[in-house]
Amino acid sequence: MGHVERVVIVGGGPGGYEPALVAAQLGAEVVVVDTDGLGGSAVLTDCVPSKTLIATSELMGDLVVAPELGVNFTDAEGDAATSVVVDLARVNRRVKALAESQSRDIARRVEREGVRVVTGRGRLDGPQRVVVDLPDGGTETLDASMVLLATGAAPRTLPSAQPDGERILTWEQVYDIDEVPSRMIVVGSGVTGAEFASAYLNLGVDVVLVSSRDLVLPGEDADAAEVLEDVLERRGMTVMHRSRMESVTRDGDTVTVTLTDGRTVKGSHCLLALGSVPNTAGIGLEESGVALGDGGFVTVDRVSRTTARGVYAAGDCTGVLMLASVAAMQGRIAMQHHLGDAVAPLDLKHVSSNVFTSPEIATVGWSQKAVDEGEIVAESVRLDLAGNPRAKMQGVKDGFVKLFCRPGTGIVVGGVVVGPRASELIHPLSIAVSQSLTADALAGAFTVYPSMSGSVAEAARRLHHRPA
Repeated sequence: MGHVERVVIVGGGPGGYEPALVAAQLGAEVVVVDTDGLGGSAVLTDCVPSKTLIATSELMGDLVVAPELGVNFTDAEGDAATSVVVDLARVNRRVKALAESQSRDIARRVEREGVRVVTGRGRLDGPQRVVVDLPDGGTETLDASMVLLATGAAPRTLPSAQPDGERILTWEQVYDIDEVPSRMIVVGSGVTGAEFASAYLNLGVDVVLVSSRDLVLPGEDADAAEVLEDVLERRGMTVMHRSRMESVTRDGDTVTVTLTDGRTVKGSHCLLALGSVPNTAGIGLEESGVALGDGGFVTVDRVSRTTARGVYAAGDCTGVLMLASVAAMQGRIAMQHHLGDAVAPLDLKHVSSNVFTSPEIATVGWSQKAVDEGEIVAESVRLDLAGNPRAKMQGVKDGFVKLFCRPGTGIVVGGVVVGPRASELIHPLSIAVSQSLTADALAGAFTVYPSMSGSVAEAARRLHHRPA
C-alpha cells in the first residue's frame, strides 16, 4: 500500500459532497466538515426549496390556460369554479420535507462511500490543518494533505433593510409563511428576485417588483428578459424600473419599502433579493495564505487552486458563477487535479444555466451581449415558439429558441431557450456547444414531431449555408 491522501472538505453543499465522492472513488481518506446538513444551501434553503415552490406555482399557471384547452372546473354544486387557491402552509411543509429527504439521501450516499462527516464549523489553521468547532463546545483538529473550501454564501442584507423572518424576508425564510401574502414586494430583479416574483404571481399573489435597472434580469439575454417582463406585466405584476430601495420598515402587518427618490410602496410582505455575501470571514483564510478578492470571495484559478499550497476552493465562496452545477464541477476538478486524475480546466463557456421563472430562460455558451460587443463573431437566428405545432397544442404563446454559430465553420457556440421547461430543452444545445458540433450536425439529428425540440432543429436549419 502506498501513501493514502487525506482530504478535508469544509462545507457539505454541492461544492463539497460531490468532490468527496470523487476523492473516495480515487482512494483518498475523506472528511467533510459540515454545519447544517449535507446538500448545503442548494438542497436545504435555496435551489431545492425554491424549485419545489415554483413547481406548485407552475401548476397553477398551467391551470390558467385550461379553459382555452377545453377544460373547465366546477365546484361541488356544479357551478363554474372561478378561482384556484393555494394552501401555502401545505406547500411549505412539502418544500421542507423534500429538502430534508434530499439531504438525508446525500448523507447516506456519502457514508456508503466511506466518507466521514464531522458536524461543526471548520476553520483553517495553516494550509494543511482544519480546526472544527463542535456543537458541544469542544474542538477537533484535522490534518490534511489537501483542503477544499466550499463554505458557500449567505443572502446579503443591509442595515436599513433587516429581515425579521416574519414579514421582511430573505429567500431562505419564505418557507415559514403560512398565509398567502396579500401583497408581496420583491426587492431586486436579478435571478432570485425574478424567480420568486414570478412564482408568487402564479400562486395568485399581488406582486410588486422593485428593479434598479431598465429591464429585469440585467445579467441575462435582453430578448429573453423582454419576453419575461412582458409576460409578468400582462399577468398583473407591477414592475417598478430604475427604482432603488432606501429602506424597508415594518409596522404591524404592513411593510413599507422606501425608495431613494422618496416614493414608498406598501405591502404585507417584502422579500429581499439583494445578492450574496461569501462565508469567508473569520475562518482563518487570509492568515493561512488564502487570498480573498473583491467582496471577500476566494480567489481561484481554473483548476480551483487558491493562493495557498494544497488549498482549493469551490462554489459560491469563489463567486465564479453562483450555480450548484458549477460548484460541483469546480470541486470535482479540484480533486482530479490534486489526486492526479485526468483533468480539464473549468470552461465557463460550456456552462448551461436556467432561470426558473415562468416562462423559463435557459442559456449556454457565448451570449448575445458578447456577440454585440464584438468579443466573438457569430451569426444568430431567433425562432419564436408561437409557430411550433406542439406549442400551439399546449397553448404556449411566449418564448423562442436562439442559436449562435461561427461564420465559416458553422460551429454552434451558444444558445438561448425561453419557454416552458427551457431547462430541459437547453441540453441539446449544451451538447452541441461542448462537443463543437455544427448547426448542420444539430439539424441532422432526428427530433420527434410534434415537439418543442423541433424548434431547436429548425433554428439550426436556418443557419445552413449552401456550399460556395
